[in-house]
Amino acid sequence: MAQNIDNKKLIAATLSKMEAMQARITELETRQSAPIAVIGMGCRFPGGISSPEIYWNYCQAGGDAIVEVPANRWDISKYYATEPTPGKMNSRYGGFLQEDITEFDARFFSISAREATSMDPQQRLLLEVTWEALENANIPPTNLAGDRVGVFVGITSVYHAITVYKSNYEQIDSFFGTGNSLSAAAGRLSYFLNLRGPAMSIDAACASSLVAIHQAIRSLRNHECELALVAGVNLILNPAITINLSQSGMMSPDGRCKTFDAAANGYVRGEGCGVLVLQRLSAAQKKGDRILAVLRGSAVNHNGAAAGLTVPSGPAQQDLLRQALTDARVSPQEVGYIEAHGTGTSLGDPIEMNAIAAVYGKRSQPLYVGSVKTNIGHLEAAAGIAGMIKTILSLQHGEIPPHLHFQKPNPLINWQGYPIKIPSQIIPWSNHGEIRIAGVSSFGFSGTNAHVIVEQAPAAKTTEIKLQRPSHLLTISAHNETALKELAQRFHTRLESDPEIGDICHSAAIGRSPLPERLAIVADTLPELQQKLSAFANEKTIDHLTFSQRFSGEKQPKIAFLFTGQGACYAGMGEQLYKTQPTF
Repeated sequence: MAQNIDNKKLIAATLSKMEAMQARITELETRQSAPIAVIGMGCRFPGGISSPEIYWNYCQAGGDAIVEVPANRWDISKYYATEPTPGKMNSRYGGFLQEDITEFDARFFSISAREATSMDPQQRLLLEVTWEALENANIPPTNLAGDRVGVFVGITSVYHAITVYKSNYEQIDSFFGTGNSLSAAAGRLSYFLNLRGPAMSIDAACASSLVAIHQAIRSLRNHECELALVAGVNLILNPAITINLSQSGMMSPDGRCKTFDAAANGYVRGEGCGVLVLQRLSAAQKKGDRILAVLRGSAVNHNGAAAGLTVPSGPAQQDLLRQALTDARVSPQEVGYIEAHGTGTSLGDPIEMNAIAAVYGKRSQPLYVGSVKTNIGHLEAAAGIAGMIKTILSLQHGEIPPHLHFQKPNPLINWQGYPIKIPSQIIPWSNHGEIRIAGVSSFGFSGTNAHVIVEQAPAAKTTEIKLQRPSHLLTISAHNETALKELAQRFHTRLESDPEIGDICHSAAIGRSPLPERLAIVADTLPELQQKLSAFANEKTIDHLTFSQRFSGEKQPKIAFLFTGQGACYAGMGEQLYKTQPTF
């Protein structure tokens, strides 16, 4: 009898251990496939694109950002030739940022003027756009100090060092190393924001920023970090690589990526920077963060010994797409759109499209395939994140923007064999009641390939009761008065496309780090708020409105107040706000 009791206890204990082991296995399996939320985005792309909202409008309108090489980059007449010539390039064009990349507010980022001079402009751009992406995520950047936040940066070029220093070794100072090394691009972000998670710069050629996203997904799933900043950056500062690519026959003489078209004859280079803020979906939902999209899975591989180091491999691309789908636990039929690598080369386009067709082609609904390179050029290290941000915006808006320069389908692609379509105009993304899902690809000329599966954000749970307030208070701040006026103008522009005045005022109050120069505006209506923002930005007066400033002690920040002349003075309200909420 005693032995039977002992056996029952042993069996019960064994079953308990097995259940615990099974629970642990399930937990680990769930962790390895955990979806990742995109909660913030920032970008600077050709065509004057300085925000995701402007980017979406640009893509939706079919904008073409390609221009002749600006004189402040190099004298195109000195390096251009129509025939193959040593030391010359066969294209006069590129996708360049419209902003002056030499301008940088070093003091804002606690950098001395001397150090800023030695810094690669790519590092400066990363600092600026990362700050914007965090504010887009409603995360005050200064609140992250000491947190386990990862930084993953796709970056390849070292143009600054080559252009500025060349053989002028006497110009090399103590800041040369940190100012120009690729590793410092990620390290500087972590240093400036005082982040304690992993930080790495990734050079996988044109796949760099998508590989960075892949690494961030793995790091978040493994709980190496609780938040991740993922970036891709590329600036074209001298003609060297364009000459190299021209000599290799990769550049389009007419400066357009005619992706999947019969006239495809090479690509056009582009520059820019994009940043994503990522968090595990479970954590984002628990915190109530705004979710822009969900990264379901990803994969990275290499071509191996293909026909050449820079030659794409169809079998490797097929393996990549299948691996990403498996990681995402998504079937090919669930994917409605592919943001292709799609550079517009006669060799690469058919290989990529045939690989897509082999994996995604068996379906009842058409698969749309496009490439933002037709709009802004090939951003190389930043190409993947440019394609990802476009795709996230498409998922949000339920539309697929037009793919440019597609006149006659490439005859080397089997268009009749698969239900694949190129969106030559805006396509409503009908999901037939299903969740919209897309794939994004990037392939590097060193043979590294990356593919990420992304789906639309889950429906937000509406638990908050929105009160009808008689007035709204907008609080914004900047490092100096000029920047504050520029910020006021940006808010004015933002309200034109996003009229949710209550949401914007709330986000401005809680999602931005307080800076020395501050502005508080009270308004009853959207037009009134826009009118006051414009008045402040342009130093104008309007009916019943004046602008004044108050200094709160010698060491206190300056606060600007706007008054109505209708019996209500909001200086008192501003004073009270300052006392009760010292973060503003």
